[in-house]
Amino acid sequence: MASIDLPRALQDYFAFAETTPTRNGRRFSITLPYCRPDGRLDRLQWWYHLSAAKEMALGDSASETMRTEAIERFITHIERWLLNTRQDLYGNGSIPYVSAEGNRVVGSSQVDPAISQGLEPNVEDDSPDVDGAAPGDESEATAANEAAESGDGSGATPESGHRSPNRSAFG
Repeated sequence: MASIDLPRALQDYFAFAETTPTRNGRRFSITLPYCRPDGRLDRLQWWYHLSAAKEMALGDSASETMRTEAIERFITHIERWLLNTRQDLYGNGSIPYVSAEGNRVVGSSQVDPAISQGLEPNVEDDSPDVDGAAPGDESEATAANEAAESGDGSGATPESGHRSPNRSAFG
């Protein structure tokens, strides 16, 4: 079964329209607008046709009968589309969201600065720093870096002065 998590029935999100009638009959559309994961608005549409002959055969309730059948078929189509594409349809607003299964976008809320005022960042005392030193050993790490840069034989590459002036370092 498709993952549809909406507070109202799916057909409550549909928009209905009818085009200008022609000599071949009347055309109707059902539209389900939705927001894609990238935030853009998109839609699914279902079109159906009511011929003049069918309208005469079904009588006054022809358009309502066709509309009910079209809604059922459109809902089945949406469920299959969600299942085949492994997507979820969810949301609390007037336009639902569609995203990959398990990847629902959770909206963040603004943090009130008055509530978080005075809070200090959560830092572990024994967590190693980037270069492997504990947070309290900054002076030792700085001294080791300065010694390596000065070229006093502590592992830094010695500079060679016997290069010809017209050659680069790469040959």
